[in-house]
Amino acid sequence: MSFDVLGDLNWLAVIVAAIAYFVLGAIWYAPPVLGNAWMRAGGVDVPADERPGVGIYLVPLVGALLSSIALGMLAEASGTDTAGEGLVLGIVAALGFALAVVLSIANFETSKPRPMTWGAIQVGYYGLGIIIAALIIGAWQ
Repeated sequence: MSFDVLGDLNWLAVIVAAIAYFVLGAIWYAPPVLGNAWMRAGGVDVPADERPGVGIYLVPLVGALLSSIALGMLAEASGTDTAGEGLVLGIVAALGFALAVVLSIANFETSKPRPMTWGAIQVGYYGLGIIIAALIIGAWQ
């Protein structure tokens, strides 16, 4: 594989996948969904009258875009061109990257009140986000 594959990507699928991944995060981390549990587990205390800066939205959006580009490249390299193949790609990437990396990080986050709960919430988001993005990309090839 080379970076030449970037020219072969279905960029509309990549952008839609990134937006879907980002929107999942907005829902996932909303306080009534898992946001409050994630903050408690991570020891995050945000004053009620404090508004988050633009980075709180921009960084995850860029991350979702980068992940979607990588998934698009992997889909091209592996010949993934159906929703079913996208699902397999998503599961493999979610387990191999999100689960492996985030739970390893959570294992060493000893300063957090409940690091493994924090990690499990993170893994759920990243894993499901990767799967959704890969499904979109695979189905749209």
